Amino acid sequence: MSEWALKRFWKNAEVAERPEGFAVTLDGRGVKTPAKTALVVPTEALAREIAAEWEVQEERVNPVTMPFTRMANSALDKVTPQQAAVADMLAAYGDSDLLCYRADHPEGLVERQTAGWDPLLDWADATFGARLVPVLGVMHQPQDKGALARLTAEVHGQSPFALAAFHDLVSMSGSLVLALAVIRGERDAETAWQLSRIDEVWQEEQWGVDEEAAEIAQRKRGEFLHAAVFHSLAGA
Repeated sequence: MSEWALKRFWKNAEVAERPEGFAVTLDGRGVKTPAKTALVVPTEALAREIAAEWEVQEERVNPVTMPFTRMANSALDKVTPQQAAVADMLAAYGDSDLLCYRADHPEGLVERQTAGWDPLLDWADATFGARLVPVLGVMHQPQDKGALARLTAEVHGQSPFALAAFHDLVSMSGSLVLALAVIRGERDAETAWQLSRIDEVWQEEQWGVDEEAAEIAQRKRGEFLHAAVFHSLAGA
């Protein structure tokens, strides 16, 4: 039976230092991931967040209330065995980065995209030597291979735990550059999230808010902000 189906059997959830990192323990017994890997994470701060999630569980373990645990499980069970492939998949977003696909009208939307996104493309060029070029419309146009190679190298430099969080930052925003700006401290997570939604907010202003879409966006916002926190606690 999966650990997720168990009733609470422990009195205390704690953190224990191990040679390979920091383990989460329940009355001294180490927690394991769904794939039966020992739940050992790279930093004490991250381990304490996970332990706190276990500490507040009541009759049964509810994974919905345990985002730190779920992301750590993903890092160990899904990212670690295929770290290079995950890094390549995320780096590939650079070739179709959200920030590069621009409207040619109306003027107000064009101005918002330019003001919000151009400084980040300039930052990526100055920081990584990776100049991505904006284009009009939504048809894919390949970016410079040298620029993409430099961005790819940056992604490959992250640990499995960092990549697990980085995955959400990239996939939910649609932008490799935005995600890199968050983890480098160039933009805070809330600002980055709003920048990723310039097009959607413009449409809402013109046509009104769709309640279902707004609810989904708010859920994704929470996951995006959580990923930024997880990344900061996981270290490089």
